[in-house]
Amino acid sequence: MILEQAKEVLKTEAQGILSVMERLGDSFVTMVDWIDSAKGRVIVAGIGKSGLVGRKMVATLNSTGTPSLFLHPVEAMHGDLGMVGPQDVFLALSNSGETDELNALIPSIRRIGCPVIALTGGLDSTLAKSSDLVVDVRVEKEACPMGLAPTTSTTTLMAVGDALAVVLMHRHHFESKDFKLFHPGGALGRRLSAKVADMMLTGESIPVVSPDTLLNQAMICMNETDLGATLVAEQGVLKGIITDGDLRRMLLSGTFSANMTAAQAMTPDPKAVTPDSLAGEALNIMEKHLITVLPVIGPGNTIAGIVHLHDILGKGALRFNGS
Repeated sequence: MILEQAKEVLKTEAQGILSVMERLGDSFVTMVDWIDSAKGRVIVAGIGKSGLVGRKMVATLNSTGTPSLFLHPVEAMHGDLGMVGPQDVFLALSNSGETDELNALIPSIRRIGCPVIALTGGLDSTLAKSSDLVVDVRVEKEACPMGLAPTTSTTTLMAVGDALAVVLMHRHHFESKDFKLFHPGGALGRRLSAKVADMMLTGESIPVVSPDTLLNQAMICMNETDLGATLVAEQGVLKGIITDGDLRRMLLSGTFSANMTAAQAMTPDPKAVTPDSLAGEALNIMEKHLITVLPVIGPGNTIAGIVHLHDILGKGALRFNGS
């Protein structure tokens, strides 16, 4: 019974998100355009559970490059309204659109001159009618069996906030180096600030074959290290790389043969980093070229190591100084 109830909640909330996703349209695009062109900040306001979602939304926007501020509607009416300017964009969060404290604030926001965007399920509500733009986030039902506790509605609102933050990340070309700048004290920030030498695999842990190795033997080498790739080298000098993706593409094109040599199957002159490169730089290369493994090279293109995406993002502890 417990698991069935839990699964029903998750199913209801998932359906709520999918329903909003299907209705997402021009108003969402306009919201992104307004925020992107604004010279000020995104001001987010809400009461109760919507206010808690708003705080999370602001935290996500700030950490991904969109300056934002949470404004409590009651505190705003007692002096905090001074933080809002005409160059800002105001996001009002309310499932019903009839939150008295929030609606009482809207006339003051409009007098300041910044556009008001309502994220609400009440399309005919007081909030919707007094806003410049309405983003429909209504849900069919709450997961709460009495339909009273905000559950599906808050989950869906948070998901829309995440969608907004991610779309703006793409619009601003926000990269991992930027994330590191805003998260210098976080675990990921510390990892991205570390050198590749601190997390790369070295010595016998590096999958490597010679150019004349048969492809079936190269595949065995790949399987032993579980990195999804093997380097191809001659006398320690990097010549190329063979990845799982290379094998799939050869199979689909009909060019695969177990009797091929590694030199015939490899991608020559692969993207690479040096031991002194920052992990954030390596991650940017991986993101840009859609790869998960990078050779690490030293002088003369000699192999110094290999680094996997999981090592950068935090699979296990950092091996500082090779420990």
